[in-house]
Amino acid sequence: MKADRDSGMKAAAPQRTSEWLHVYSDGASRGNPGPAGAGAQARNARGEVLLEISDFLGTVTNNVAEYWALILILEASRSLGYRRIKAHMDSQLVANQITGGYRVKKEWLKPLVARVRTLLDEYQDVEVQYIPRENNTECDALANSAVNDGLLGLKAPLLTDEDGSLF
Repeated sequence: MKADRDSGMKAAAPQRTSEWLHVYSDGASRGNPGPAGAGAQARNARGEVLLEISDFLGTVTNNVAEYWALILILEASRSLGYRRIKAHMDSQLVANQITGGYRVKKEWLKPLVARVRTLLDEYQDVEVQYIPRENNTECDALANSAVNDGLLGLKAPLLTDEDGSLF
């Protein structure tokens, strides 16, 4: 199923399950900062896609786009009823900052890291995993599609300067 701001949120019915929910996320930025998009999926243990996100973010850095892709899928996945989550991403920086392996140096990333950690704290079990880019092609396509749609004027930017976390 697909979830984005234009079509409304669509997701499977809550299923209070002990299975692992797998979320995949990717951000795309054309320039740094530049026009950016977020792409993400939530899948069950069998690999079935439960929901997708493809959002144009506006002008942000690549790292901000990576964080927003993860935030958006974590927020959307709350309604699915899982207690265990594995977050997969092709950004080593994001994966390591979330787990504490890397220090968060940029002030504008600190609120995004805190938001991700707060969302992950809602789960009983959490794993965060860096994956190679070639294992995340579907989310990459969703993120780049969002950038294309934004540049064509088909989608309005999700983020504005008031978000305080653009750069």
